[in-house]
Amino acid sequence: MSTTADTPLLRIRDLKVAFDTQKGSREVLHGVNLDLYAGETLAIVGESGSGKSTTASAIINLLPGTGHVTAGSITLDGQELTGLTEGQMEKIRGREIGYVPQDPMSNLNPVWSIGFQVKEAIRANGLANGRKEIEARAIEVLQQAGLADAAKRLHQYPHQFSGGMRQRALIGIGLAADPKLLIADEPTSALDVTVQRVILDHLASLTKEKGTSVLLITHDLGLAAERAEKIIVMQNGEIVEAGPSREILENPLHPYTKKLVAAAPSIASQRIQAVHERQGIETSEDIAGIPPTVSVRNLTKDYKIRQGQFRSVPFRAVDDVSFDIPKGKTLALVGESGSGKSTVAKMVLKLEDVTSGSIAIDGVDTAGLSGRETLALRRRMQPVFQDPYGSMDPLRNIGNTISEPLDIHGVGDKASRQERVLELLDQVSLPRELATRYPNELSGGQRQRVAIARALALKPDIVVLDEAVSALDVLVQDQILKLLAELQSELDLTYLFITHDLAVVRVAADLVCVMEKGKLVEQGTVDEIFANPQQEYTDRLLQAIPGVSIALGGRGA
Repeated sequence: MSTTADTPLLRIRDLKVAFDTQKGSREVLHGVNLDLYAGETLAIVGESGSGKSTTASAIINLLPGTGHVTAGSITLDGQELTGLTEGQMEKIRGREIGYVPQDPMSNLNPVWSIGFQVKEAIRANGLANGRKEIEARAIEVLQQAGLADAAKRLHQYPHQFSGGMRQRALIGIGLAADPKLLIADEPTSALDVTVQRVILDHLASLTKEKGTSVLLITHDLGLAAERAEKIIVMQNGEIVEAGPSREILENPLHPYTKKLVAAAPSIASQRIQAVHERQGIETSEDIAGIPPTVSVRNLTKDYKIRQGQFRSVPFRAVDDVSFDIPKGKTLALVGESGSGKSTVAKMVLKLEDVTSGSIAIDGVDTAGLSGRETLALRRRMQPVFQDPYGSMDPLRNIGNTISEPLDIHGVGDKASRQERVLELLDQVSLPRELATRYPNELSGGQRQRVAIARALALKPDIVVLDEAVSALDVLVQDQILKLLAELQSELDLTYLFITHDLAVVRVAADLVCVMEKGKLVEQGTVDEIFANPQQEYTDRLLQAIPGVSIALGGRGA
């Protein structure tokens, strides 16, 4: 059947999905309705658990675990999908419906080459026959995905690709069969803003050329409004608001949509900038009298990269970087992947050796510290990483996870440690009963609060936050950023904030250092950088903030 202009390509009516549990069936989608027309992009937004990814999984019959459609209809180009057998669905997946998942690293097999995985998709969809034809098609797929040296890339493995390159490979696989519909589930949520923009621009051009309809799943309302003609807002398995993107952004009606708009950092950052422009720009001189807690001078880090056959080449990851973080302030270190910002964080934390230069904490150079002195320094300086689940032992309950630093440093007895754990849970606004739970029983936002509680266990002066909110939903992200601000004000904490997201920087930081290819290319107050960037690279980062072109009631495109 061929879709007409008046007939939606994808039509969902009264869709209900349930999961079987030990306590019986639990419904998670409660009558979802949507229409997606040929060549159109429709975004579904909402926080984790809202039902947006469940809706996408139901369309391609890949619901996890015991999930199943209990009622309703899903039609693609007039064909009903809900009653199809697995064999029938396998003919539709890939050929009729492409899919780009969220996490490229976990969705690419690390022991198979990129080429093997692209060729597997080509064979499965019957796109080519014979070894040479399949290889030629695989090269073409990677070229269309925007990967240079595609023939060479076929023989590389996922770990040899950057995050953006891995996501391009998945987009290539998703579009390999020229499907009518592409489902993109958080396709760029963990990527740098500039890489994100490149990926989304490329995705838009490819789908426009092919006339592909796109169902975009995202938690970022600014990104959704920029990239989709229409938006559907989901909460607790229901659609609470739907309409044209600009209308949803400028005039949200439902309280939940209003919360999403208020919490979206890309939109909030524009509002903050407008207010600060009216009030006057804060300059570096305004906070220069505050003594620095962290002083970094001429910091350099060299690595040797193995090239095979016992050969290696030098690589300078950090090149002559200098900055100060005043006590009680937040300095954001920003830049694309590979800019060197996380390497700087590791050297500040003494997790990496310094090649040259110095790092001083309250005027004391950390290079010459003894083992005992280094241990004492680590009591004062604690990290919070991007993936709280990956940095927690799944076999330790939350109470033991939070008290781990106290155990390592021999602080207090068992009773006092347990009391400190409860204090910390209160401090990060988590219920005390979570102390006996395990990481897998908590949401992403709860796990990040636990990570913050663990970082505060030793009452540090300095907290290094390495992409600490980049993988969180906007509402949870907003809560964590507010929590960090409250804790900073209450405890006079000094933050080194590593991030690729300049929208978050605008909300969270006082000072900004911009890194590119290991070098510090620009630094100043947040107001100075946002109002008057001096470097083209910085301006490019700012322009890449999702939703920046349509924020503030239509300023820009």
